[in-house]
Amino acid sequence: MKTKLSKNIFIRFALSKIYVMNKYAGIVIEAALEAGKEILEIYKTDFNVEFKDDKSPLTMADKNANKVIIRFLKTTGIPVLSEEGRNIPYNERKNWTQLWIVDPLDGTKEFVKKNGEFTVNIALVKDGSPVFGVVYAPFLDILYVGDVKEGAYKVEKASENPDLMKALNADNKLPIIQKKDYYGIVASRSHLTKETENFIKKLEQEHNNVKIVSKGSSLKLCMVAEGEADIYPRFAPTSEWDTAAGHAVVVASGGKVVKAETPEKNVVYNKINILNPWFIVKR
Repeated sequence: MKTKLSKNIFIRFALSKIYVMNKYAGIVIEAALEAGKEILEIYKTDFNVEFKDDKSPLTMADKNANKVIIRFLKTTGIPVLSEEGRNIPYNERKNWTQLWIVDPLDGTKEFVKKNGEFTVNIALVKDGSPVFGVVYAPFLDILYVGDVKEGAYKVEKASENPDLMKALNADNKLPIIQKKDYYGIVASRSHLTKETENFIKKLEQEHNNVKIVSKGSSLKLCMVAEGEADIYPRFAPTSEWDTAAGHAVVVASGGKVVKAETPEKNVVYNKINILNPWFIVKR
């Protein structure tokens, strides 16, 4: 199913606050929602699963969603680094002062398991830092939007909302949870390393009533942005497209994404090696 660029994109978003926040916001949100439709079309079928050289799964949903997103982002004139187009040499990328970093289907393992916890990730990165990000969970129909200058928002039933931009208001601004009676730690279901276990044990000694929470894909970062969790330690491999959009949402909500070994330094993007260092997301 081919998706055409909507002629109403700018009409739909032009009068909204989010359009003021970032001039490409309408295109990015529309791209995420349309990619989500493509993903759900495959999700409803008995799809085949391929495996990349790194043994990570790949489905037709990844490919179709990527085509949709690239078609939208090409209209911005800004280069794109996507998981499904990862082989762009650094000699070319190093001169990019800004770029889109895209994961058309983050959480393919969750997609294959059909637990619904997968996302579309699109981030605008300037000089190594994410400044705007959209995370959309198609099955859950939840949209996260973050602009580091203007704030972060969460919209439920996003695809059903006839005036999506009006929902980006103070009622839905992140963090939603301001106070809670526990210290929330995000832990990955599939990547709970020994280093992570040791870090959690240390936190359990420092805080009363520790609660371990988990979700798939970049929703883990969004849990910290929402305030549902206080910290997300990641001592396992991730790539830039796994985190850039969620990173923007976290920072826009008042949080941080820092290097685990040098917590005074933020995680940066468009590096020679697109693998992230171990990192900690915190409020």
